[in-house]
Amino acid sequence: MPSKAPVLGGSGKADLPDALFAEPFHQSLVHEAARADLASRRRGTASTLTRGEVAFTTAKAWRQKGTGRARVGSLGVPNRFGGGVAFGPKPRHYTVKVNRKARRRAMRSALSVHAERGSIAVLNAADFDTPSTKAAAAVLAKWAAKSPTVLVLTAEETGAMKSFRNIQRVTVLEVGATGVADVIGAASIIISETALKALEERLAPSPAKEEAAA
Repeated sequence: MPSKAPVLGGSGKADLPDALFAEPFHQSLVHEAARADLASRRRGTASTLTRGEVAFTTAKAWRQKGTGRARVGSLGVPNRFGGGVAFGPKPRHYTVKVNRKARRRAMRSALSVHAERGSIAVLNAADFDTPSTKAAAAVLAKWAAKSPTVLVLTAEETGAMKSFRNIQRVTVLEVGATGVADVIGAASIIISETALKALEERLAPSPAKEEAAA
């Protein structure tokens, strides 16, 4: 029997396809995919100067002998003030590779968790042809959505996007940019009817795999 979710701004409940919302929870896959999502958002632009890059003269500060002081070499060494940094960060990427099938399965697993605990709702984005933050806040209050909330829309649903994006602790994402970390990190999730169909097309297991499993 398919899971059901309330329809915000309407009456009744919408069926959640088993292809998306009947996946067992795979902790290792979800962790791997969420880690990859968060790592890909790191800019990796941190950079420090090494002793060979700091703007210091290469001349000795004083002569080697005859001063009574300890001998000295370069002034750009890490143990001197203003010197270079030893083993400091340099620009790099933090990409973690996750296989496509594993990422899809992790996404289905994260969505199924929300379906199981009843923290998912379906939105009819056509009700927000004209942007209205007041109407969006009323819809959330009626459902008693727990924060933080993630709203998943398609790129064409600009009215709903503008209505919800200014509400505190509500994150509006396009369906193609929604990751496992976004879904598993939300206390409640709202998906538009159009975005739900797009997710089903993108994440549903292939028929060949279903036949092999049977």
